[in-house]
Amino acid sequence: MSKHISSLAPSVVVDTAAAHVAVTPMTGRISLRARGDLAAIGKAIGVSLPTQIGICAKTDGIEVVCLGPDEWTLLVPLDQIEKVQGALATLAPSLPHSMTEITGREITFQIEGPHAADLMSIGCPRDISTIKVGQARRTLFDGATVVLWRDAETSFRMDVWNSFAPFLASTLETGAKELAAELA
Repeated sequence: MSKHISSLAPSVVVDTAAAHVAVTPMTGRISLRARGDLAAIGKAIGVSLPTQIGICAKTDGIEVVCLGPDEWTLLVPLDQIEKVQGALATLAPSLPHSMTEITGREITFQIEGPHAADLMSIGCPRDISTIKVGQARRTLFDGATVVLWRDAETSFRMDVWNSFAPFLASTLETGAKELAAELA
């Protein structure tokens, strides 16, 4: 498994009346590229691969998002990474694919609160309202590439590369404080 190298440990970044932002504990991540019999891949890992970009699927602790026509990110409990990698590896002879464990590459911010969507809109060029609950999108946030997951109307997760995490933590903190000041 890759090593977690972020300078940001799981912690609260900011907690205001507008939004609560926290760094979540590390989760396992696998980048998967594949074509062909996607049902076989889904059967091997225990969750069907969605085929529409932005659609997510989840079962037994494994969460998958389709990020491109042949690209998925799998979120896997840390204690199941090797099992999922092994299941995918057994398919390689008959179903060529690319699987890269990327656990240490990214961290996740949890963004929740009554103005979480407003906070997302300060740095994201995308219309946040077009991301439905249960979907995710690769997008930009203040110039950094992120994957934005919408878990509820007022709850998001943002996956970002470690190198951008301190910058985005600062941006989210400032934005949440500004939104809270507007409410006061």
